Amino acid sequence: MGENLTLPVPETLYATYAVALTAPIPDPGELAHDEIAARTRPPLRDLVLGMLGSPMVTLDQRPATEFPPLPADLLAAYGASPAALAALDTAPHILAVRAAYRPGHPPAHEWAARAIAGAVAAARTAPVIDVFTPRILAHDDLTRSLPGPDGAVRLTDWMLLPHTSGPHGFWFTTKGLARFGLPELQTENVPPALVVPWGRLLNGLARRVLDLWQDRLPAGEQPLVVDLPETVSVGLADVAAAQGTDEPPDREVTVRLRLDTPGEPGTSGARDETGAPEEPVLTVLPAEDGPDRLESLCAALFGAQDGRR
Repeated sequence: MGENLTLPVPETLYATYAVALTAPIPDPGELAHDEIAARTRPPLRDLVLGMLGSPMVTLDQRPATEFPPLPADLLAAYGASPAALAALDTAPHILAVRAAYRPGHPPAHEWAARAIAGAVAAARTAPVIDVFTPRILAHDDLTRSLPGPDGAVRLTDWMLLPHTSGPHGFWFTTKGLARFGLPELQTENVPPALVVPWGRLLNGLARRVLDLWQDRLPAGEQPLVVDLPETVSVGLADVAAAQGTDEPPDREVTVRLRLDTPGEPGTSGARDETGAPEEPVLTVLPAEDGPDRLESLCAALFGAQDGRR
């Protein structure tokens, strides 16, 4: 067992949001500038306006028929109502907001693209689609997800944690860490009684892994690879930070990460909604082998009662 996992650092990260319009906007760039200036507080306002006037952000407005169709089944799976899907299906125009930025902190590509899409959508009473997930973002949820003056965000506003049942338990995989250049986290064969506590633990672990990743990508530097520890501690403070709750008294447990590449012998890897192999993933395992290790980890972190819910 090695002590570190070596992860490649992408050269550039991209974010894409779609605004479904009932009529075209005469000058999307001008509207975006005015709405960001009026609706967004500094320092996010200054970051977004600086990117808006650069090649890092593009606003692409076209008839909806000129864009690939949005996946209605996945939008529904991630919470879209029939009425919202019908509105998207009949929208005659789409504004695609795209942003690019290097990995690290801040994730300016995501912050800028989401802020611009949200500001334009609010001005036109239009829905916003987070193309990465994909998911329709309600205006209040989108606004809440943006960083405040201190730059803090709730990771759960940028990451989903879908899980599916299998013959030996539930399979969890995060949907959001790839926004920041990281592999997603996954766990297989989670007992049904642990669905809630293990989901909370994975939220906290994702926050801890993201912090480690961004700490190793300082401003102005971009290494080709980053080493992350193979064993990682996750505590109640990490869970609270991921979910935006008050920090409780701290307890921690340790888990082991294994980098799995789809197609390698002995590894399952993650698969997308069509069953095709995805990018490498970080499989989350107990740091020590033994029976009922997932239950023991949840009980140690959340307490005996909450760890079995």
